[in-house]
Amino acid sequence: MKLGIVSDHGGFELKEFIKNSLKEKFEIIDCGVDSEASVDYPNIINPACKKLISEEFPRMIALCGTGIGASISANRMKGIRAALCHDEFTAEMSKRHNNANVLVLGGRLLGKDLTLRIVDKWLNTEFEAGRHEKRIQLLDSL
Repeated sequence: MKLGIVSDHGGFELKEFIKNSLKEKFEIIDCGVDSEASVDYPNIINPACKKLISEEFPRMIALCGTGIGASISANRMKGIRAALCHDEFTAEMSKRHNNANVLVLGGRLLGKDLTLRIVDKWLNTEFEAGRHEKRIQLLDSL
């Protein structure tokens, strides 16, 4: 399965770690950046979201220093449901109830072990649908 990944400079180091950790299980599509040189996160996050929307890959992980900017930027785009997660529970619920198609992480906030647990939980949780489907439809109609 294809998995998109993108970061600004603040998430670069953790993005590279995630890529290397998942490359045996997924076809990783790296949407940038390729260094810790300062960039403006909307200029990196939003083109990656366009690739997700156009179905170049079904899910994506986005990172910036805190995850806040990446989350705000991604969620400005129709069809994106980006969830900023800090633990396994928020990762699980972001998929189970909200069908998040973007997992957002703070590159300067999370340790590597916790990051892998969050990513694993998010990738392996299914959307419950049911009563939550109506809410996703409401979001999509905005």
